[in-house]
Amino acid sequence: MSRINTNVSSLLAQRILGLQNQSLNKSLERLSTGFRINRGADDPAGLIASENLRSEKASITAAIGNAERADQVMNIAEGGLQEINSLLLEVQGLIGSSANDAGLSTEEKKANQLQIDSILQTIDRIATATSFQGTKLLNGSFDFTTSAQATSVEGFQVNAAKLEGTDHRAVQVLVTNSAQHAGLVLSTGGTSLNLSAATASFQFEVIGLLGSREFTFASSTTMSSIAASVNTFKSVTGVSAVSLQTSAIIFKSTDYGSDQFVSVEISDTGGQAGSFTTLSTTDENTISTIAGNIDTLQTVKNQGKRDAGDDVGAIINGIAATAEGRNARIVSDFLDVSLDLSVAGATTLGSINAMTITGGGAKFNLGPNVDIQNQVSIGISNVASRNLGSLANGYLDDLGSSKVANVVDGDLETGQKIVNDAITQLSSLRGRLGAFQKNIVGATIRSLGVALENTSAAESSIRDTDFAAETAELTRSQILVNAATNVLAISNSQPQSVLALLG
Repeated sequence: MSRINTNVSSLLAQRILGLQNQSLNKSLERLSTGFRINRGADDPAGLIASENLRSEKASITAAIGNAERADQVMNIAEGGLQEINSLLLEVQGLIGSSANDAGLSTEEKKANQLQIDSILQTIDRIATATSFQGTKLLNGSFDFTTSAQATSVEGFQVNAAKLEGTDHRAVQVLVTNSAQHAGLVLSTGGTSLNLSAATASFQFEVIGLLGSREFTFASSTTMSSIAASVNTFKSVTGVSAVSLQTSAIIFKSTDYGSDQFVSVEISDTGGQAGSFTTLSTTDENTISTIAGNIDTLQTVKNQGKRDAGDDVGAIINGIAATAEGRNARIVSDFLDVSLDLSVAGATTLGSINAMTITGGGAKFNLGPNVDIQNQVSIGISNVASRNLGSLANGYLDDLGSSKVANVVDGDLETGQKIVNDAITQLSSLRGRLGAFQKNIVGATIRSLGVALENTSAAESSIRDTDFAAETAELTRSQILVNAATNVLAISNSQPQSVLALLG
């Protein structure tokens, strides 16, 4: 080189050295931060993907926290319900011991009543005191609120309902099949028995869902007397009887449903003429409308006849309901509701505007997105003593002192039915909460954990530093920087050779 004002070799070496220093600094930055992408310029597309995945990770982490919080709420509610269940079992024992009337003094009965009174107070206290961060769990705070209940709906239970914002959810029922009693018709051709001999007897056995009973009647016994005798034991057999002016008796189950049945087995007709048929009509009071194959009493002797009832057929909000007697229920991700229809509602085909769900329920957001699809809700009813029981038999507070089912001078049979209803109601609630905790909350936590793991792995592959590759790049950059530095030194010394020409 014979020029000294512009050292092109030095400029080249400086540019290369600057590039190598940039590469070295980038490697040092990645190794010190652990991230391959520290700014948008490192990888614009990768940065966008990485930030989206980070957003998903934050949402999933929050959802896991929500699910864990829901699990904690259910644990506290379950603890209160478990204690109430133990108290109900103790009440059951006190009622049973108090029924031993001849072997128990009045003072002992009064002592048992004092225990029951204290248990009822404790149940009410637990229902009021069980809370999570000040929010009451068992006093009805998380029960669903409804309005516009139809008269054809005797009772209902809203277990879960998804409501978006201030929206309300109408519950509409379409009755497609009438609920029916099980029933048999016995026609004797007269308003009283007309047996072949004065010493002859008309003997039959009535069998129902609850049990059986055998009856024997003499000649000239009226149909109304036979019906009255059968009704005396309807709590034992589950079968009632109605005598008709048309010389017939209708035996029918005390309730509706396919599990109900009536079976009458005639073991001795006593020469009585007549006919026997199943009850296959919605009109159970008019014998003239009954249709079916009629058998003579002699034909059915020692064979008997049997008939089963029918469950109501219903469609609730477009979903075919499962039914038991006059009760219809649907279970879906948006609505879980059970309805007890009145006799008129369950036996009349047509549409019913059952009610409107206006709010309430314990709502949890268990998904990464805040929307109705990722929300779940569950209703927790009030478990105070005045709410445990049933409309048919009464409620738990009826066992209190001076109430109709107290153990001193009250109806113990009714009291036991009330306690049984309360235990069933409480067990059903605990079962629903347990299923929610295990199958919804627990499964959600597990699935979200897997999603968080996979999302983190995807984000890491994009954003995190590969230390093996980066240390190799660092070594390369260090060598190249040293080489470029040496080359620059040589380039800077080359112009000195011009001095030889001036020598």
